[in-house]
Amino acid sequence: MLLSLLVIIPFLSGIFSFFSFRFQKNIPRWIALTGMGLTLLTVIRIWFFEDYYTYQIQSYTHLSYQLILPWISSFGIQFHIAVDGFSIVMLFLTLFLGIIAILCSWNEIKKNEGFFYLNIMLVLMGTIGVFIAFDLFLFFFFWEIILIPMYFLISLWNQKKEDKKKCINIANKFFIYTQISGLIMLASILLLVLNYYINNKILTFNYDLLLIQPVDKSIEYIIMLGFFLAFIIKMPIVPFHGWLADFHERSPYCGAVDIIGALLKTAPYGLLRYNKMLFPNATEQFAPIAIFLGFLSMFYGAWVAFSQVNIKRLIAYSSISHMGLMLIAIYGGNEISFQGLIIQILSNSISTSALFILSGQIYKYLKTQDISEMGGLWTNIYWIPGFSLFFALSNLGIPGTGNFIGEFLILFGIFKEHPLVSIISTIGIIFSSIYSLNMIQKIYYGLSKHDFPKFFLNIKEFWISIVLIFALIFLGLIPQKILNISFESIHFIYNFSKRIQ
Repeated sequence: MLLSLLVIIPFLSGIFSFFSFRFQKNIPRWIALTGMGLTLLTVIRIWFFEDYYTYQIQSYTHLSYQLILPWISSFGIQFHIAVDGFSIVMLFLTLFLGIIAILCSWNEIKKNEGFFYLNIMLVLMGTIGVFIAFDLFLFFFFWEIILIPMYFLISLWNQKKEDKKKCINIANKFFIYTQISGLIMLASILLLVLNYYINNKILTFNYDLLLIQPVDKSIEYIIMLGFFLAFIIKMPIVPFHGWLADFHERSPYCGAVDIIGALLKTAPYGLLRYNKMLFPNATEQFAPIAIFLGFLSMFYGAWVAFSQVNIKRLIAYSSISHMGLMLIAIYGGNEISFQGLIIQILSNSISTSALFILSGQIYKYLKTQDISEMGGLWTNIYWIPGFSLFFALSNLGIPGTGNFIGEFLILFGIFKEHPLVSIISTIGIIFSSIYSLNMIQKIYYGLSKHDFPKFFLNIKEFWISIVLIFALIFLGLIPQKILNISFESIHFIYNFSKRIQ
């Protein structure tokens, strides 16, 4: 049951981490790391070999492997998990960044270690579940289960220990935003299932069955809008972005790696997998509004990022700006832009996570996130300035990194469909260059504002940064490897989404 191990291993690893803390406080991190390693080996096994499944009832053209088990049969709910090329890529990203997050937290978390790793593993399990669930109730289950451990991660392990009440308020804010997103998602799923029941007298949450049966045009737009709102709140897209910057400012940087790297990417995955395929007519009609919201996020995020004095809030708003481009790629592009979106998701996740890790190292030595209190750090610290410059340049899309390939394919794909949209998007990317270079200038150049001894980057973070650099260069120089994995899935999604009635 290799497919089921993708959720069983992280879950059991979290449980064992929690209870093992009673015996020795260092055991939980080893269990968590081993769990992630075993899950990664499982994905590699799934990717390389085809004859691994134990129970497969039917093959579908767009799914390589699947496991279907009865769950709540009276309501047509099944434990239906499956993978295709798109899922495999997202799983690799989640597990890669999950291992990075655990390594980053190795010596940083010094209280309630067992409970911390339980929450980390539950977040990763939920994220994995979102990428492999092909029953809409199961998808909603994993979508919601992430909220509780994320709440504890922000409220219990923030960096600024002196402001506990504010952290709890921010955790509450995150919970309310995402709970609203979940309720909208649930209402939309139930409306979709009810529509199928009225037409076929069968109660089911099976994704494949719902995919085949077109939704009545009278309610398609309403259901599509519900899914869209649920996804863009989680993404987040302006004007539903209010929770992200506060959340990142107070979260531990190892937790931020999970959030920015993998958790936020469940939303563009959902838009491509669900909105584009289940509601092709309504999505086509809604595309101009979605593109407008993409522009709004892109330019607003870039503008606010430029004006930020807090380094973590700056990175958070830059992420919002990049999410705007991803939304435009989904609604304004074609198959080429979809392929670019895959590369962009991977590259943006890695480069942004790296910047969070380095900002955590700076905070560790300076005890501040305020950019105005920095300056001249290039001569005071080793490696961090060079690494920060590389990841900042990567984030704005220099050639040789995956961000360049992703943005090029996105803009090229959009240009074939909507040339003006592509041109305006290019201007938005230029804005990202301004705030990125401005950040580097203010933090690392100029006169030093404080007199402190020179220090080195922690050896563990040094090698993590090296690995992330190689990952970005790999995506920039050999993107075809990733494009080959996801090609069939993206090709199917694009063609299926074009079945306009």
